[in-house]
Amino acid sequence: MITLICEGNFTLTTTPLHINVIEGMLLKDPTADIKVTGMTCAICSQAVTDVLKDLEGVKDVSVNLGTETARVTYDRDLIGLKEVDGAIKDLGYGTFYPTVKVKIGGMTCVMCSQAIETGLSELEGVMEAKVDLTSEKASITYNPSLVTVKDIRSVIEGIGYKYIGKEEELSKEEEERIHKQDQKKKLFRVFIGLGLGIPLMALMWSGVMFPFDMGMTLFIITTPFFFFVSYPIFLAAFKNLKHRNLNMDVMYSMGMGAAYISSVLGTFEIILTSDFMFYDTVLMLAGFLTLGRFLEARAKGKTNTAIKKLMGLRPNKAILITDKGEVEVDIEEVKRGDVLLVRPGERLPVDGVVKKGSSFVDASMITGEPVPVKRTKGDEVIGGTVNGKGVLDIEATGVGKDTLLSQIIRSVEEAQGSRPEIQRIADRVVSFFIPVVLTVAVVSFIVWYLLLDGSLLFSFTRLVSILVIACPCALGLATPTAVTVGIGRGAELGILIKNGEALQRSGSIDTVVMDKTGTITVGRPEVNDIITIDIEEKELLQLASAVEKGSEHPLASAILDRASSLDIRRADEVEAIEGRGIKGIVEGRNVIVASSRSFDENGIKIPKRMTEWITKSERKGMTISMVSIDDEIKGGFGISDRIKDSSREAISRMKRMGFEVHMITGDNERSANVVAGQVGIDNVMAEVLPGDKSKKVMELQKKGRKVAFMGDGINDAPALAQADVGIAMGGGTDIAMESGDIVLVKDDPMDGLAGILLSRKVMKRIKQNIFWAFAYNTILIPVAAGTLHPWGIDLRPEFAGLAMAMSSVTVVTLSLMLKRYTPDTRS
Repeated sequence: MITLICEGNFTLTTTPLHINVIEGMLLKDPTADIKVTGMTCAICSQAVTDVLKDLEGVKDVSVNLGTETARVTYDRDLIGLKEVDGAIKDLGYGTFYPTVKVKIGGMTCVMCSQAIETGLSELEGVMEAKVDLTSEKASITYNPSLVTVKDIRSVIEGIGYKYIGKEEELSKEEEERIHKQDQKKKLFRVFIGLGLGIPLMALMWSGVMFPFDMGMTLFIITTPFFFFVSYPIFLAAFKNLKHRNLNMDVMYSMGMGAAYISSVLGTFEIILTSDFMFYDTVLMLAGFLTLGRFLEARAKGKTNTAIKKLMGLRPNKAILITDKGEVEVDIEEVKRGDVLLVRPGERLPVDGVVKKGSSFVDASMITGEPVPVKRTKGDEVIGGTVNGKGVLDIEATGVGKDTLLSQIIRSVEEAQGSRPEIQRIADRVVSFFIPVVLTVAVVSFIVWYLLLDGSLLFSFTRLVSILVIACPCALGLATPTAVTVGIGRGAELGILIKNGEALQRSGSIDTVVMDKTGTITVGRPEVNDIITIDIEEKELLQLASAVEKGSEHPLASAILDRASSLDIRRADEVEAIEGRGIKGIVEGRNVIVASSRSFDENGIKIPKRMTEWITKSERKGMTISMVSIDDEIKGGFGISDRIKDSSREAISRMKRMGFEVHMITGDNERSANVVAGQVGIDNVMAEVLPGDKSKKVMELQKKGRKVAFMGDGINDAPALAQADVGIAMGGGTDIAMESGDIVLVKDDPMDGLAGILLSRKVMKRIKQNIFWAFAYNTILIPVAAGTLHPWGIDLRPEFAGLAMAMSSVTVVTLSLMLKRYTPDTRS
């Protein structure tokens, strides 16, 4: 307890949990430093200052453009930090706050996580708090000028849970040690509770007459063991009640406590008779409840095996090649540009490019590709993959948190903590669960004892049975365990599902729109034909490559590859023609490389010979890039892109499964139809500018279609965002982790279908889990209330406790079955 001397000559005594509240009373006008993003000039900073000063309750504002920081002093009684933050965002600027992830012990049900979320969210300075029951972690976004990690710890411990530590400070080995230690304690309590409770039950049921006072003997034997086994449950219940939180610990404590107190009263024949001795029942009840938590924790521990496997791929050491020879260093010491030696059978320490050597590399654990792939000089390799029999020298291109493996782990962890709408609905149901069950228990007792003339013993037993059999835990675990296992399974298959909402939306997809270049085709176009008019082919290539040199478009890459053996000239005033091509000045000549449509629109006449060549090339599925010099057509390139091996099969399967498949491309209609025909697509959107792809998706959505867009994570970002589900082609280490709801590491359209199938499977399992959780409570609570008593069927409290324990275990086990799921596309 802490005593504070306050203004007005009075003292206030409080607990550590309430220190933050007291500080809020004493420090009525806190000052917060807010990181503001998007300010570019003094006008911006002045606009932020003016808006904040106009807020009621804001007393002082100072905005520093150089540090991008707004220092705001405000009256906490009139306005909070979240309102200040909202005003900045409404102005069009962003804000940034650090996020800390902490490990929490002692959570047993969704109400525990809700209590912690509520407590943290009410802490002034905490912007957002998310607690994941499955991984037992909390993610807290906060303002360090108002809140510290110590404050966060105080809230968690004050509510009654264990603060284990910040995630980055805990090694996986330490987490495993803490988990095993906790499980060992639970198992010991189970052995004590059931090891003593079962013989006692057999003894009491046997009807054997004892020469001594059995009630007193059972009281002496049972009491210390009962309190030892049930101590964690009673302690958690006490702490939650102290903070006005109703959770399952409170329910179980009420049931066990009532049964134990009645046993004591019956032993000493105070009010109750010896018929009310439940010593065997309370001991077995405590044992079964602890057994349920032991099994549930063990099952939940298995839901994160995918993450643990991925983390296990990270090597701790690397062999650095220096001027003085080979040196073994810690992986943290490796920098971008370092050259590393990878011996046969070793894991590649970082992402990189092969500088020397040749070998087959097994990337199955990251990309899901079952067959090792040959890597030679110039090829990209991924950290965490396994080198074959060759020796490789690689130059590090991605280290630390920038490696593909680190990005995958980070993405999976964030996704596993997300909540689809179906979970939020279940959580709201759970919040009403305990009051309803308490009401049912009391009503059941009153009905049996007062209205149906049941005995006090029978009516009391019904009340205890209802208190211990009701289980919202199964309902609370139904969604997060399935999401965790499903997203982890996707990561093992090379399919990164970014959030729980994508899982839910995937279930309603009926239309798939596929970008052509890089999705249906390999994305590496080649120049297959060249036509020239009054110019040498070499000269045409040199002029065209000069202006294309700064472009990232795949067609530009094809022209540059064809001109790679030539001297590339310098181009000035280079400017992109949106969706059409590029232009610039080379050695005083105005050079344009663009589509035929662009020249038509600009009134540049296309020679008949060129028109005939364009028609012939487009019928072969080629894309045409024409070249004009000083407004006169001088030649063109026929460019084609090889169709991916899996595209035809993927599209065929989509159509057989009832999906409406569209192809979208910026190519001319004739070339687009040729490619679409080769892969079996009937719906073609051709000559679509990059910025208009999202509009095409929107048009389909307005017709009532649920659209998945499959495309390049960078160029198709607007369309990926507009679609109900965006599926981004990863493309190895260039993976665009921020694009799309689903990211395909292996860059295979078949995996796009696999991602949808996996999402549907996870949603189906979630619905099954929720059904069984509801069915369990709907069926067994009435049984515990005595509805089957007229037929001689009653549920004793200890078996009610066992049934409760197994309900959560059943739901988690059903979720774990997703670990063995393989989409048909991978069969």
